[in-house]
Formats: sequence, C-alpha cells, structure tokens
Amino acid sequence: MNGSETPKTARRPTLRDVARAAGVSIGTASQALNNRPSVQPETRERVLSAASALGYRVHHAHKQPSLSVVGMLVKHDPGAPLFNPFFSLVQAGVEQECRLQRLSLMVATIEVDASNRPVEWPRMVEDDSADGLLLLGANIEPTADALHRRLPDKPIVLVDSYAPGYHFDSVLIDNLNGAAQAVNHLIALGHRHIGLIGSNPASPPDILERRQGYINTLIKHGITRTYIEDSLMTREEGAAALHRLMARAPEVTAVFVVNDDTAIGVLHAALDMGLRVPEDLSIVGFDDIALASEVRPPLTTIHVPKVWLGRLGVRQLVARSQSPQHPQVTLGVATRLVERATTAMCARQPAFA
Repeated sequence: MNGSETPKTARRPTLRDVARAAGVSIGTASQALNNRPSVQPETRERVLSAASALGYRVHHAHKQPSLSVVGMLVKHDPGAPLFNPFFSLVQAGVEQECRLQRLSLMVATIEVDASNRPVEWPRMVEDDSADGLLLLGANIEPTADALHRRLPDKPIVLVDSYAPGYHFDSVLIDNLNGAAQAVNHLIALGHRHIGLIGSNPASPPDILERRQGYINTLIKHGITRTYIEDSLMTREEGAAALHRLMARAPEVTAVFVVNDDTAIGVLHAALDMGLRVPEDLSIVGFDDIALASEVRPPLTTIHVPKVWLGRLGVRQLVARSQSPQHPQVTLGVATRLVERATTAMCARQPAFA
C-alpha cells in the first residue's frame, strides 16, 4: 500500500452472514440470537458460535424485542395470475422500507377464497420463521383466533387486511372517502343516474366500504335511486354486469366501478356496445393501477398510494415490536381523484331521482 492509499473499512457482518455460516435460514438465526424456545439447543449453539466468529454484535438482538426478519404474506385469489398490479406495488413499498431499516424479508402467498378469507396458512406461519408478520389483502376474521393462539407474542400488522374485533394494528385505505370522491365527481358533472359495478353482499370488507360510500354520497345529495349491479371483481364480470345494467336501466349515464381491473372490463364492454365513453357513459375506477393510464380512453380513477401502504406497514410493525404494550393503532391512508378521459359532463340532464 502506498502513502496515498487508505485502508478499506471492513464490512460489518449481517444476520444473513451469520445464517450462512451456521447453515441455517435467516429466520432460524434471528430466533437463535433472540433466545426463542422454538430453536433446538445445538442449533442455537451453532448460530452463536458463527456470530462470535464473524464478530456479529449479538447483544443488539437482546436490547429489545426488536425485528430482524419480516414475514410478508400476500393474498392470492384462486385462479388469478400470481402477479397482482395492486399488491406488487404494496410489496415494493415493503421491500423499500425493509432495506432502509436493514431488515430481512421473507415472502409467501396466502390462498384466499372469493371473500379474501384464507384457505390455508403458508409454512412461514407454521414454522415461526419470521419475527413479525405483515398480512396484505386478506380478511382474516374467521381464522384470527387460531392465528393469535399460534403466534401470541409475535407482532402482526394488517395492510389492506381486516380482522374486525381483534387487536391487530392496521394500515387501511380510506375506502369510504375514496368512493365519495368518485361519486361526487360524477355528480359535479351533472350525472344523476349513477351505477355501481364490482361488488356484491359477500365482497371483502374494503369493497363493501366502497359500496357503502357510493350509497352514502348519493343520499347526501338527495339522490334516492341507486343502480347496483352485483358482480365479482374481474374484467369479464365487469363487462357482463354493464350489459345487465344497461338492459334494465338505460337511463344510467355514469358508473363507479370498485377497482380498475373491473373498470377496464366495463370500458371495453361499453365500447363493444356502441356507447361512446365518456359522451354516452362516464366511468370511474378505483386504485389507479398502471394500466389505468394506458387504456384508451385513459381511465378516471381514485389513486391509492400503494407503495406507502407497504412502507407504513413496515414502520408500524417495527413500532409494535418495540412497544408491544402500546394501544392498538389503525392508520388510514387518504386517496385522491385522478381525472383522465373517461368522465365528462352529462349530455342528458335528467331531474334528481
């Protein structure tokens, strides 16, 4: 080394390094360093020896019930593609925040039914391999008791997930106000016969909130007639629902659709039926997925800050792990209207219903 060179600072060993040296998973290494009873004594000894040999500062793990490994469980609908345009961005936010806070991340999917209720839990829950869990998109109320009994001391945060009556922290979309923004926009454009597509009485709680927001907003404006066409949230279901709605209520001049993917199906069906969008039919979606700006005409929708849902979920999980006795926290994430080309002034001016 010549005089102009400076020695490189040695990289601080990470939990991943310890796990690799001990020949165990990151989750097992974290549990061993935190003295969890689920780890076999010989495994714990191997992890502690690896940590000592690497110079890993083991005492940091005992300072507080802190988080080293985050387990993220993402809902997966039966028959749907694994890539979800909404939750892929929520997951990106989780990954960003984990990197920022130097947390390891494990990912698994939860198979759910049509009401977003878990069909079975992944092995990540069974083997207790994460220090805390983020649940994305599931309605876990029917299985919340079993989950709580299985993991009584583990911090759990629900992100766009629901378990009414249970003491889990949550990060939720303000669905009621988001739906109100959509319907208020259509009313401001002169529409009075406004349909709703994409929900049904068995829909998940977030969709039922959007349905209720639609009803509440019409009532607030003195509009008593609703045009609710029940359907599932798929493009095919949205298209079929529009055909049914227009056949029974041709006076409808606008529709609010509870998510963008279904709204794209509604848009395609409207064009196939010979309806001009937005001249004959205005359409508003919800979520603001990437495709909403790419369809023609581009979709007016309600923007959800999806990346921030994920980031706030990680932050709340860290806060809960550090302060397990603090009161339950629910964070509401605000939405905003993104006006594009599928809404316009109502060409017909019917009287208030």
